[in-house]
Amino acid sequence: MLIQKPALLPARAFFSSGPCAKRPGWSLKNLENAIIGRSHRSAPCKARLKQAIDKTRNLLAVPADYRIGIVPASDTGAVEIALWSLLGARPVTVLAWESFGQGWVTDTVKQLKIEPTVITADYGSIPDLNDVDPSHDVVFTWNGTTSGVRVPDGNWISTARAGLTICDATSAAFAQLLEWPKLDATTFSWQKVMGGEAAHGMLILSPRAVARLESWTPPWPLPKIFRLTKGGKLIEGIFEGATINTPSMLCVEDYLDTLDWGLALGGLDALCARADANLAVLADWVRRTEWVDFLCADQAIRSNTSVTLKISDERISAMPPEEQRAFVKKIERLLETESAAFDIGGYRDAPPGLRIWCGATVETADLEALTAWLDWAFETTVSG
Repeated sequence: MLIQKPALLPARAFFSSGPCAKRPGWSLKNLENAIIGRSHRSAPCKARLKQAIDKTRNLLAVPADYRIGIVPASDTGAVEIALWSLLGARPVTVLAWESFGQGWVTDTVKQLKIEPTVITADYGSIPDLNDVDPSHDVVFTWNGTTSGVRVPDGNWISTARAGLTICDATSAAFAQLLEWPKLDATTFSWQKVMGGEAAHGMLILSPRAVARLESWTPPWPLPKIFRLTKGGKLIEGIFEGATINTPSMLCVEDYLDTLDWGLALGGLDALCARADANLAVLADWVRRTEWVDFLCADQAIRSNTSVTLKISDERISAMPPEEQRAFVKKIERLLETESAAFDIGGYRDAPPGLRIWCGATVETADLEALTAWLDWAFETTVSG
C-alpha cells in the first residue's frame, strides 16, 4: 500500500553537503554594503577582510597566538597549501576513511612522494587512532564529509607530540568543538557549515606550524599561491587581510553576514546545538524506520553535519551496487521534482545511499518535514 504524499513541504529544501544551505533569513539585501569596484588592497577592503578573520577567531574561539588567513581555492586550496608548505621535515602519517582523506593520501604519495604511513578504514568506520605515531606529522579529516564519520575527540593526539597535525575541518568547523591545542594547521571553507559562498578557504596556524614554516624549506617548488613565507619569515600580511590573490568582496560580505548571525545566535555552542538537534531528528526517524539505517553504525563517531544513510531494505540492499545507485537516483529525482529535497544523493565514491546535511543553517522543522517525504519517496520508488 502506497504512503499518501505528504502535505507539508520543507520551507527550505536545501540539504546539500556543499555548497550548503544559507542561514535562515538570508537575503541578497544582506550584501548591499559590500565594497565592490575597489582594490582588495584598499584600506576599506582590507578592513573588511580583517573583520572576517577577527570574527572567525571570536566565533570559533581560536587562541590569540594562532594565525588565521583567507586563502584561495576553498578548503582544498587551504589543505594543499598546508601539505606543500609544511610536510617533508619529518615522517608523515595520513589517515583516510573517505574520499577527501584519500585525496590527501594521493597528494603525499604521488605528488610530494614522501612515502607516508597510510592508515585507512572503510566508509562508515574510522581507523584505530592509537596507531598514530606522535613523532610523525599527521594529516586527517576531523569530519569525513562523504562518509558521515568524525573523530570522537582529540584525546588521541599527544600534547607532547613532535610532529604537526594538519586537520581538514571543513565540515566540522562551526558544528563540532575543535580542540585547538591539538591542532597545528586547520582548514575549512565558507560554503560548509556557515553556508557561505564558495571558492574561499581558511587556514589556521598554531605557533608550532609557524615555527615549521620559518625553519623548513620544502625540496619541491611552491606555486605563488602556496607561499606563506618570504626570506624565511612568515608573510604576516596574509593573516591581517592581505590575501594571496584577489578575493570576492561580495563573498566576503556574505561570510561576514553569516558570522554575525552565528554570533547573534549565541556563538559556537548554539551552532553546535543546532547541528546536534538536526542529527537527533534523523536519528529518531531511523530508529522507527525499517528501510533505512546509518552508514556509520557507531554513534560516538557519527557526524552531525554530513549524515550518511544506507538503504537496509533487503529488496534493495541485495541488489548490485550500480542498481542500488540507480534506485537512490530515482528517489533523489522524485524529491527534487516535488521540491521536497535537493541534492541528497550520496557522494559518487561512497557506498550507495543518501547524504543529508544537518549543519547549523538547516532548520530542524525542515528535517522533520523531510522524513515524511523520504518515506513516501522510498515506497513510491519501490512500488514503481
